[in-house]
Amino acid sequence: MLSVAIVGTGPTGLYTFAALSKRQEPCRIALYEKGDSLGVGTPYSEETATRAMLANIASIEIPPLCGGYLDWMQAQPAAFLRRFGLTHADLDARLFTPRLMLGAWFNAQFLELIAAAEAAGHVVEVHTGVEVTDVRAGDRGLRVVAGTQEAVYDRVVLASGHSFAEDAQTARYFPNPWSGLIQTDVPAARVGVLGTSLSAIDAAMAVAAQHGRFVRAAGQADDLVYERQAEGLQIMLMSRSGVLPEADFYCPIPYAPLDIMTGAALSEALAGPAPLDALFDLFRAEIAAADPGYAAHVGLERLDADSFAAAYFADRLARDPFGWARENLAEVERDRAARRTVGWRYAILRMHETVEAVLADLPEADRARFDAGLKRVFIDNYAAVPPESIRRLLALRDAGVLQVAALGDDYDLEIGETGTQIGTKGRVLRFDVFIDARGQRPMQSADLPFPALRAALEAAGQDLPELDEGYVLRGVPGYGGRLVLAALPYLMHDRPFVQGITASAEIGAAVAAGLERAEAAPRRRWRWAQMLDWAA
Repeated sequence: MLSVAIVGTGPTGLYTFAALSKRQEPCRIALYEKGDSLGVGTPYSEETATRAMLANIASIEIPPLCGGYLDWMQAQPAAFLRRFGLTHADLDARLFTPRLMLGAWFNAQFLELIAAAEAAGHVVEVHTGVEVTDVRAGDRGLRVVAGTQEAVYDRVVLASGHSFAEDAQTARYFPNPWSGLIQTDVPAARVGVLGTSLSAIDAAMAVAAQHGRFVRAAGQADDLVYERQAEGLQIMLMSRSGVLPEADFYCPIPYAPLDIMTGAALSEALAGPAPLDALFDLFRAEIAAADPGYAAHVGLERLDADSFAAAYFADRLARDPFGWARENLAEVERDRAARRTVGWRYAILRMHETVEAVLADLPEADRARFDAGLKRVFIDNYAAVPPESIRRLLALRDAGVLQVAALGDDYDLEIGETGTQIGTKGRVLRFDVFIDARGQRPMQSADLPFPALRAALEAAGQDLPELDEGYVLRGVPGYGGRLVLAALPYLMHDRPFVQGITASAEIGAAVAAGLERAEAAPRRRWRWAQMLDWAA
């Protein structure tokens, strides 16, 4: 019986287990989870999120497991929904729900999947509250070390999810929004948040919720007001550009196929002498065909891979960020009601995964150009946030609590015991409490928390782990062909957009398919050898 250990049971581990449990041949699957609950993962647990924090994905986009997310919500009792501020009348396919509610669905699905897997003949071992500290190679397989526990498996899947710096958290400094912020009583003081994405917005909301509440204005369902319960709170979101994310926009799901940036066209572009420029020609043509008005507005014909990002952000940079946010929110709400799709936004959204698939093939200089320009465009487009998140930012702004600052490319950050200060553009910003909410950075082999595996990768000269299409490690003695690296931070160098639940589902399916191929190959060889013996 094939034995597989899955280390980490957040969304990637969950979807990997779901795909692996569909194997016809029974296998032994061990689940290792540092937390107390299967399936929840860092962003969806009560230790790192509040009921006010929204998942950045609508229910229609979440890949089903035992069933769909919307079906599960509709089957829940009214009392359960009220815990998250919802009623059955609120539920629809495009609803953005609280992260904790999504975590509850993940946990329920995992338990149902385990029961189905065991009924199908698989052996499932569950280890919760257990942290894996090493994975060691041996003659019989890979040895998983978790405290005083050790066990050997044929394959090990590392699906450990987000991984942040181990900087010390204090009551005045949080190295990321997941490092105890929810459990800390933050004073009504000057609070700096580095970042303006959804993670930064969530950090601001976690602080704001301690000193006030959001309420709907009387008789106006969409008009949100922040009622302060303490004076002195001032929150500042900061980024290099000071641009706020836009609200999630209406578009058809599943995505319509691209008209111009096809696989054949991309292959031809990459084969030429200037692959990034040829790729941009396809990008430009796709946008021009989808939205000629926008193409004319930004002067698309005159732009290239290096100048498009500046044109893309120009209108927002020229405006007050909150004024832009207010108009953008009104636009997306009108489009949602009319089921209208903005052509250029939808074109960029549909291209981001297609482009990501070829980034590893770009020459080094072209990749650097992409990271400096088009990468920011794609991230801004696909990381649009729930409209309710923008509505809350505006409510904080209207209450005099929230500001946004552009730091530029050159600023000095000093974190002290009594506070933090940032020097930028001839001024100094001082904060009593500081939260670094810039999100997950790409990680390399040297960042792996497993000493034996890290040493083996370093000995093999792999600063970045070399993986096949099933995320199986290659070229590392003892680990090659055995260890599957599906932890998102270690995939982000070649796949900078590989975040979110849909990516977890795709990775889980690819991992299970890769393990199936690896198991099928020896069986085919054995059967052919057996046939030769019989013939003799």
